[in-house]
Amino acid sequence: MSLDGTYLSSVRREISFLESGRIDKINQPSKEELIISIRAKSSNHKLLLSASPDSARVLITENVPENPKAPPMFCMLLRKHLGGGKLLSIRQEGLERVLFFDFESMNELGDMVKLTLAAEVMGKYSNVILIGADGKVIDSIKRVDMNVSEKRLILPGVRYQMPPRDDDRLSINNFSYEDFVQKLAAVSGETSRAIIKIFEGICPLLASEWVYSATGVNAIPVHELTASQLDRLYKTIISFSEKLNSGEVTPTVIIDKGSLKDFTTTDVFQYDKIYEKKSFTGENAACKCLDYFYREKDISTRLHQRAGDLQKLLNNRIERITGRITAQKLELEKASERFALKAMGDLLSANLYRIKDGIDSFTCENFYDENLPVIKIPLDRQLSAAKNTQKYYHEYKKAEMREKILTEQIKKGNDELYYIESVIDLLSRAKTDSEIEELRAELVTDGVIKQISNPKKRTKKLLPPLIFHAPDGTEILVGRNNIQNDYITKNADKTDIWLHTKNIPGSHLIVKTEGKTASEETLRYAASLAAAHSKARASAQVPVDIVEVRYVKKPAGSKPGMVIFTHNQTIYVKPLELE
Repeated sequence: MSLDGTYLSSVRREISFLESGRIDKINQPSKEELIISIRAKSSNHKLLLSASPDSARVLITENVPENPKAPPMFCMLLRKHLGGGKLLSIRQEGLERVLFFDFESMNELGDMVKLTLAAEVMGKYSNVILIGADGKVIDSIKRVDMNVSEKRLILPGVRYQMPPRDDDRLSINNFSYEDFVQKLAAVSGETSRAIIKIFEGICPLLASEWVYSATGVNAIPVHELTASQLDRLYKTIISFSEKLNSGEVTPTVIIDKGSLKDFTTTDVFQYDKIYEKKSFTGENAACKCLDYFYREKDISTRLHQRAGDLQKLLNNRIERITGRITAQKLELEKASERFALKAMGDLLSANLYRIKDGIDSFTCENFYDENLPVIKIPLDRQLSAAKNTQKYYHEYKKAEMREKILTEQIKKGNDELYYIESVIDLLSRAKTDSEIEELRAELVTDGVIKQISNPKKRTKKLLPPLIFHAPDGTEILVGRNNIQNDYITKNADKTDIWLHTKNIPGSHLIVKTEGKTASEETLRYAASLAAAHSKARASAQVPVDIVEVRYVKKPAGSKPGMVIFTHNQTIYVKPLELE
């Protein structure tokens, strides 16, 4: 995991100023998270301890979650035993992923006792454990019984034991070149994986960065290392150890197309040509990096869940519409046979004098075919010849009307499909809760989805459109949703320029010309921006329509964001790379 022993060591160093501070408040905002407010150096500081499997961590944070109305039992227990207590020390054994917080507090008898809060940061085995002066567990945020682990129980009254530790592993704070070479030679495979095996408290990203620094690549088999590369690798680790112990670390987050991928204790150079990165320096850099990483991850996860629920509804809607259109097209094919009905009516009408009453069919030459083939026309023997003729004309009229209705319904269905696809595209680009909620409100208003029962009144002000500036400073507006697309288009000046990807769902763009002629450079920039805010943003070349706003019209009764336009020109551009 990314939060390895080296990173926890940096965190311990940063929060060590809390020693001698006193507990002010203890809260448990969620099942696996604690917030301990400690007053130190004349200020209150929020210490977050998380035992969540996918986000276990220890840090000082300013982003405090909302607390439940009723505190959980473990929170009440901590308040009872640690409330008002003094933090004596923060310990870490080697580079183990466990921090021990030693407190001095008063028990029910008025005696001062020493208690320890152990924060174990070990992925799915993470825990926060309160340990008494006798070394026994008082309780933990997650109890571990025989059903979970037979080797290490975490239950009230059980003596606390450290997590299993491999004593054969080297410590980056105390190892020789000879030990390093000998240990490395005994392990086969990739060098970075071998480093993880022979050193304690090292995550994969840090190990591969060391290898990259020493060899120029982040993956190389141990047996291919040269003597000079081994020497550089040894010196790289020693240098890192010295910086770690002096607090000169540069915690760094790796970012893949806006998505937070990983983080580690040091600056990362091995992915400079592949990923972006965000490094933290100065006071509390490790805590700030952790806070940033997990806060953004939490926001991203929450947005993904909320957007996922909405997208599921839209996908179901697409399936229903697609199924309906398919059935309508099959019916339309049958309706297209109406000309045969009219032809048979005409043939009967031309041969009325020859048709006898009470017959099942009538055979005659088909004068609609130049070869004059003989055709057999079915008849209703209970109807006269004239009424049989009228019946064919009546069926023709019905089929003609059905074809007209089906054609309109299929067009309406395709328009709705395009609209829903445009919303899905906008949803995929939404970056805030507000954007998702506005898209949901748009769909409710348009009747695409139902409103939830007892909806909360909207109190937030609607988001403004996105604003960009071309290289020459020209302002460009980008709609965040279809209602906003309509708004910026409707309120634009007639001489402003309107842009949209050609036949591809995306945002409306307005180039504010202020009555002047927009330069070609500005139009190409705006077109690239339109491509980036569309479903085709991952394509190499995207067609974009450009037209003055005066030629853009919204048909009455059309879906939000749907317009028609003339006098347009289409150019092909590469989508702009957005941060």
